[in-house]
Parts: sequence; structure tokens; C-alpha cells
Amino acid sequence: MNTRFFLPRRPMLAAALLATALLGGCASLFQPPVAPGESEEQVLARLGAPTNVYQDGNTRMFEYGAGAFGQYQYMARIGPDHRLVSYQQVWTLQNFHAIRVKQDTKQDVLIRVGRPTEVTRYARVPYEAWNYGFKESGVWNSQMTVYFDDNGIVQKVENGPDPRYDESLRLF
Repeated sequence: MNTRFFLPRRPMLAAALLATALLGGCASLFQPPVAPGESEEQVLARLGAPTNVYQDGNTRMFEYGAGAFGQYQYMARIGPDHRLVSYQQVWTLQNFHAIRVKQDTKQDVLIRVGRPTEVTRYARVPYEAWNYGFKESGVWNSQMTVYFDDNGIVQKVENGPDPRYDESLRLF
């Protein structure tokens, strides 16, 4: 076999396969998001398996988690008829401000904004802290912290800069 003619074709084949894969990925980016009224099966086919499912009365919330360094989290609300009611990004100031101090429970917070980026206890604070690293107003790297007492009731909600993006705290 004369490899002189075979080798140049291999990079062209690789480039063609890569271009095909990239164009296929771009096509899914330009599809409209799931729309209200779509069946639960259609939502799952488009979005995949949710990271968590929460029950909210007679509706279910499908959480599509942001991951460790994500700043957006989406929830798909599925009605009792197994159809999509809404699909929205839930890490917003409006949703965080709607958390009611001394009233809401951990379950209420999970239904409103989903699971946090991090769960911790700070040395000087006697509460469990749920941290949500989010993109405030689509611009600022912020962290909303929801504090729970030992009974699982919200005691405080506070906003500040996200330490994951603070250059002064980087070790490397």
C-alpha cells in the first residue's frame, strides 16, 4: 500500500467528521426551547432526565441542575395532565427575594429555586447555609445564601459576590 496517498486523506476525513458533528450540535442550539403544552415525554426527550424532581401540590417540578460552576438553573413545571406548564431559569433575584424568612422550609426553597451549588455551615453562623452561585441580572457573579435553622426553616437570605470568581481568593 502506498501511504503517501492515504495519509493526506485522513486529516480531510477527520475534518469532515468534525464539521458534521459541530453542525449537528449547532442545529440543536437553534431549536426553540420546550413550549408550554408539550407532553412530559416530549420534554424528557428534548431535555433529558432531570437532576431532581419535586412535588408541588398536583404539579411536578423537573430541575435541570447547573452543576458545580453553573450560574443558571432551569425548572420545567409539569401539570397534573402531564403537560408542560412552564420552563424557566429560576436563579433570579425575583425568585430569591420571594423566599419568605421564618416561613419557608427547605422543600419550599427547593421547589422555588432547586438545589444549591453548595451546602455548608459557617463557623460563626449557627445555621445550615445553602449557597447559590448565580449571574445576577445577567452581569454580576453573585452568590445568594439561604440560611436554615435546625428545623429546616429559613432564617435569613443574603446576597453577595460569588467567592468562586473572586481573584483575591485564588490560590493558583
